[in-house]
Amino acid sequence: MKPKLLDRSSTQSKPFAVRENTVPNFLKIWHYHPELELVVIKASEGTRFVGDSIEKFEPGEVILIGKNLPHMWLNYDSYFQKNSGLIASAYSIHFREDFVGKAFLNLNSTSHLSNLFEKARRGIRFLDLNFSIQTAIRQLIEEKDDFQKLMQLLRILHQLAKHEKITLLSSEGYLNTKISEGSDEIHEYIFKNFKNSIQLNDVASIAGMNPSAFSRYFKRIHQKTFSRYLIEIRIGYACKLLIENKSNISAVCYESGFNNLSNFNKQFRKIKGLNPSEFIRLHQ
Repeated sequence: MKPKLLDRSSTQSKPFAVRENTVPNFLKIWHYHPELELVVIKASEGTRFVGDSIEKFEPGEVILIGKNLPHMWLNYDSYFQKNSGLIASAYSIHFREDFVGKAFLNLNSTSHLSNLFEKARRGIRFLDLNFSIQTAIRQLIEEKDDFQKLMQLLRILHQLAKHEKITLLSSEGYLNTKISEGSDEIHEYIFKNFKNSIQLNDVASIAGMNPSAFSRYFKRIHQKTFSRYLIEIRIGYACKLLIENKSNISAVCYESGFNNLSNFNKQFRKIKGLNPSEFIRLHQ
């Protein structure tokens, strides 16, 4: 299922757009847009799709979606039944990455905002927030002065950027089908070669370490083994191909770097919690 580009150019005359949506059900479209989007769910439940992440959502969750990251909040079937009486309600804020100017984001004192936007490329879920974001957004909506509205949004983003208890939603493999700007030699090698056989010795030599030392270093940095990291990259890329209907499951298996279908299905279930066929059905 290819994501649709949603054109929000009508809002570009202002640095950001904030709204409160209360509808029978959320937009049932797998979509993306160049703006970042901060979403706070006030009411309703269902399944949240962000990149290759598929999770249940419920009232109170706070999500920051990065630019051009496909996503969708799909309510349960009961929300689409006639006269159900159910409502789906959320706050949403859309803004460009440079809405306050690139020079501002390049300051040392605002580097935490740049880091926040970089993490948002995979989608961020904020857990156990220590301030009332719904109150803060309500104040943002009610504020009449444009300058104060901008300051209020910066205060919200500042609080989120400083918050440490987060979960990144989409996998690196889903995003990094191309080498990201500023990636180091190790990651550049991995993302260029993950579809082929990668030996630990080869990657260790790039880092200038022996394999044992590199394994310890990699696990300390990534909190997972190199082999687990490589499998997650491959599964993330496989998810991207499956979502976009690029190939059938067997072809995706080999195109994403696995040598046999049995191991592909086993690793897919281990990481995603469901098999490739179930993953496709959820997206369709």
